[in-house]
Amino acid sequence: MESDNFKMAIGSPAINFDLKGTDGRNYMPKYYMNRDLLVVVFTCNHCPYAQAYEDRILAIAREFSRNVAFFAINSNDASKYPQDSLENMRIRARDKNYPFPYLHDERQDVARAFGALVTPHAFVFDQSNKLAYQGGIDDNWQDPKAVAKQYLRDAIVELLARRRVTRQTAPVIGCSIKWKDA
Repeated sequence: MESDNFKMAIGSPAINFDLKGTDGRNYMPKYYMNRDLLVVVFTCNHCPYAQAYEDRILAIAREFSRNVAFFAINSNDASKYPQDSLENMRIRARDKNYPFPYLHDERQDVARAFGALVTPHAFVFDQSNKLAYQGGIDDNWQDPKAVAKQYLRDAIVELLARRRVTRQTAPVIGCSIKWKDA
């Protein structure tokens, strides 16, 4: 999906949320403001795109864990997609040894507020708590070895160097957020 479909504009303030993690604790970004950056990735268990990107997201999170607060959020309707239930999220986070909180957006309010379109969809907030990048992880979901542009990683590197992000948006590719019936 092209970046002109994005709801949240570059420069928008970070949206606060209070969501339950797979570890049973609640998480709010405001408690992680001692980090240089905040990264929020909407993802899930069942989507083949999210699965393909999972190891790359984990590697980026581990690489920058000292300076960057990462949150993964699953907003899918688990009644229609049982693989995305909180219990199955717990299993996945444990099995893959997630180095960040994996949060359940059961009411889907957070995904709506961010304007998350697909899984995965990344948002990076700078030192001023303003949106500096949003979009995809990189330019090749199928083959990590064929990646030419690492959108998410490059944005983090530039921001940590106190530079403006060169590419502030990039297309997202993935499975649509599975919204609950109204």
